[in-house]
Amino acid sequence: MKTILTILIVVLGGLSTITAQNTPKFQFKSEVIDYGEIEKGANGLRVFEFTNSGTAPLVIENVYSSCGCTTPSWTKTAVAPGQSGKIEVKYNTTIVGPIRRTITIYSNADENPKAIKIKGKVLDPDEKS
Repeated sequence: MKTILTILIVVLGGLSTITAQNTPKFQFKSEVIDYGEIEKGANGLRVFEFTNSGTAPLVIENVYSSCGCTTPSWTKTAVAPGQSGKIEVKYNTTIVGPIRRTITIYSNADENPKAIKIKGKVLDPDEKS
């Protein structure tokens, strides 16, 4: 019984290693984009760039924001190993105040879901300091 259990553990461990070797993997230039302090109504578009550092095509199934004030769009085609893709994030800069949002990526990558973040602060030019 002990021998069968040992063989089973070795086989399953080997299969998980093989599977892990044939998976896509996100490698972002940066996982956090800092808007800094921007004025109300400024351009809220920012781009997360990534490379598939895995060994299989990376397919993004969906991308969600933690708030309706942030609209994501992304590379819709499979990203081959070694190739690059992007996730664009448009923040509604008519909302004054701090920016702290999480963008969640659902894909076939080894880390699923994957969270990336935006931060910063939208300033109201009409407010006096």
